[in-house]
Amino acid sequence: MENHLLLCILLLIPAFASSDFLVTHVRNVKKRNADNDLVVNGIEIYSMKIDSKVTSRFAHNVITSRAVNRGNVHKEVFFDVELPKTAFITNFSMTIDGVTYPGTIKEKEVAKKQYEKAVSKGQTAGLVKASGRKTEKFSVSVNVEAASKVTFELTYEELLKRQFGKYEMFIKVKPKQLVKDFEIEVNIFEPQGITDLEAEGTFITNDLQNIIKKTLSEEKGHISFKPTLDQQRTCANCSQSVLDGDFTVRYDVKRTTPDNLQIVNGYFVHFFAPTNLPKLPKNVIFVIDISGSMSGREIEQTREALLKILDDIKEDDFFNFILFGSEVHTWKDTLIKATPENLDEARKFVRGIDTQGMTNLHGGIMRGIDMLNAAHEGNLVPKRSASIIIMLTDGQPNVGISNTQDIEAHVKKAIEGKYPLYNLGFGYGVDYSFLEKMALENKGLARRIYPDSDAALQLQGFYDEVSNPMLTDVELNYPENEISDLTKNSFKHFYDGSEIVVAGRFIDNNQNSLTVDVRGEGANDALSYTTQQDAEQRAKAFQEQEYIFGDYIERLWAYLTIEQLLEKRIAATGEEKENLTAEALALSLKYKFVTPLTSMVVTKPEDYDNQDGVADKPTEVFSIFCSLLSAAPQLHYLYLARPTWYTSVDGDPHFIISVPQKEDAICFNINENPGAVLNLINDPVTGITVNGELIGDKRANSDAKIQNTYFGKIGIANKHLDLKLTVTPEKITIQNGNEKTGFTWLDSVTLQQEGLTLIINRKKNLVLSMGSGASFVIVLHQVWKKHPLHQDFLGLYTLESEKLSEQTHGLLGQFFHPIDFTILEIHPGSDPKKPDATMIVKNKELTVTRGWQKDYRRDPKHGIDIPCWFVHNNGAGLIDGVHTDYIVSSLF
Repeated sequence: MENHLLLCILLLIPAFASSDFLVTHVRNVKKRNADNDLVVNGIEIYSMKIDSKVTSRFAHNVITSRAVNRGNVHKEVFFDVELPKTAFITNFSMTIDGVTYPGTIKEKEVAKKQYEKAVSKGQTAGLVKASGRKTEKFSVSVNVEAASKVTFELTYEELLKRQFGKYEMFIKVKPKQLVKDFEIEVNIFEPQGITDLEAEGTFITNDLQNIIKKTLSEEKGHISFKPTLDQQRTCANCSQSVLDGDFTVRYDVKRTTPDNLQIVNGYFVHFFAPTNLPKLPKNVIFVIDISGSMSGREIEQTREALLKILDDIKEDDFFNFILFGSEVHTWKDTLIKATPENLDEARKFVRGIDTQGMTNLHGGIMRGIDMLNAAHEGNLVPKRSASIIIMLTDGQPNVGISNTQDIEAHVKKAIEGKYPLYNLGFGYGVDYSFLEKMALENKGLARRIYPDSDAALQLQGFYDEVSNPMLTDVELNYPENEISDLTKNSFKHFYDGSEIVVAGRFIDNNQNSLTVDVRGEGANDALSYTTQQDAEQRAKAFQEQEYIFGDYIERLWAYLTIEQLLEKRIAATGEEKENLTAEALALSLKYKFVTPLTSMVVTKPEDYDNQDGVADKPTEVFSIFCSLLSAAPQLHYLYLARPTWYTSVDGDPHFIISVPQKEDAICFNINENPGAVLNLINDPVTGITVNGELIGDKRANSDAKIQNTYFGKIGIANKHLDLKLTVTPEKITIQNGNEKTGFTWLDSVTLQQEGLTLIINRKKNLVLSMGSGASFVIVLHQVWKKHPLHQDFLGLYTLESEKLSEQTHGLLGQFFHPIDFTILEIHPGSDPKKPDATMIVKNKELTVTRGWQKDYRRDPKHGIDIPCWFVHNNGAGLIDGVHTDYIVSSLF
């Protein structure tokens, strides 16, 4: 699982743990107030602060932002903050004019029902979406009356991970305007003692360097950064802020022994990071995808990374390359030693790697496993060595055995737990959940490689993490009659510069001593020793109470337990998965962590409309559904109401495709004759299909070159549940088997039955969920009944599309998988207000136009303009195939 803390607007994090910061800003065009350069579009953010307390690697972060509306009318104020994907939100609140609206943690499905009601009413909420390689953006907005103040406060926690010998707290600073009271404060308390405390920022000038204050005394470290208004300015009289970049805090702890054991209030945490051990020789097989989709920059970056890796391979190591396209090719028949001569030959081989064929992933990975097994069985590699398989692919298996479940089973049986498998997914076209599950089943992990200019550095960076194994088969054993609820205590490899963390709960809450037996295999001999902590050492952890937040070891144990349960859940099935889910959910609710299984709900009471003021009056859902999902860079939502990233089709008909990693959208129209039925979504795994039938105007417009068409009928089916929903501008029909139920748009309905949730908001829209799949909003557009040309029609919006499978397709469904694009050569178009550009997408160059399309979810009459890049000619070059491929014979 990827980790990091981050701060503010666009955060990309290094591979360590970090701390995160906030940004509160106004998203409209900034208008300079001549009287006050602290005010942007009527809003002054007069205070921003991140307060981070780190105790024994466990970070507790409170982000606070305060704003005031200096205008004469109400304004919308935004609070945006980027969080590491492994962080758990523990609290969020808004204080408006002195009244605080706190958040509560609920089971995800409970919060979802509240969210759907809010969406159906057009109410406002916030969201979490993937915005960086290791982060998700938390965003919420609220309307603030003139002269009113609002305070946002977000709390989240994370265990800092150690890599390359340091813990790292990474803060992205980008407030986007001058802030009167701006401060970052980090307090660190480590009972072992702190070494190498440092802080730096990419935006730090010579003038700002002295503003970073650092103090260090044995177990305590303190970092503060508090620039004045003048120090924030880009120049003496400028209103722009120089605060734009990365702020990083790094430290390590003193290590007089290989490990450290801490006990507090019936819980313990054990940190294990031995130093000065000889490095183990390693045996590495690189399994590389050379299919046609890797052509161009991807294969160039792969060659570049492999050449740099060859420079770092040590002479005691053994290695080989397996290439797979339609066929499987090997550099050598077996693993060979990394002598200077062999490395030179390997460099020549790597420089000649090129793409060809399709993706025989099964053949490639099995060849690598068989080769490694044969090397061990034939004693071709040292007995005391660490074996690793690293596979890189950018696509999905489509040659040989292509069923992912079969591949998983074959790989697991062949490896038999003997060594870890690391899967690197290049770009957004991979089946990342398949790669992650297969890696976790084989004691490894998966990592996404982002298709950017630094992809080669990403590949090399991952290799650096695993390039120095120090121990294999590490076991940390605790007395079974004293400990319950132990986190993972068995590790295949220990890498130099990292750290193993184990936490547990005592059976006797009053116990204050513990003996641990540690074993592992090193380069020269077996490692075996015993460590112990007693009451005197325990007291040391409490000598600085102001640095300690609550029962931090208990919360660290809960955090680590939930994180590992969620990880196990990825590879589990059936009853085992249900049990892991139940256990993780119970802990998430108990310790108030927002996880993939829980959500945060913030409610704002309605204004009392009678003098008594009923205390238990029903509340209006004001901010809903804070759900941090752990699946890598898919869309993740934390709904608290405003238009968010989604896919939709509406109007005549125009399609909007959100691209969250770009914070942008692509759009296209489909021009087809009335009566045509288009396949919008088709998921063979969940059984969900969505089709739409086009209607035209009441009569043809002789002046128009292309006749307008709209969706006059939408059909949504789940074949696994034998459910069908037919929606027209006149009525809604549900067919469950042979039983039919009908409603009209004049009805207000909330219907829940097995596999179906339906909410109809009278003459406005409906919200539908079927089974465990995505949710849909269908918007009703009504025109004047006597209009000579137009007639009523429908729009479709998808929610939670990540619940559909990787095999989902259709005009909309194909874009539920991540898509990336690059915009080049922006230049004036035929319309001065709409520039043209060249879009690189799916290895094609398309001419696109910057424009707007309408989002009608909240305002079916007028809509909201969504900026997007418009792809011409029925989406040609963007959609798979041509648009006529998606015409089907009937609605079902």
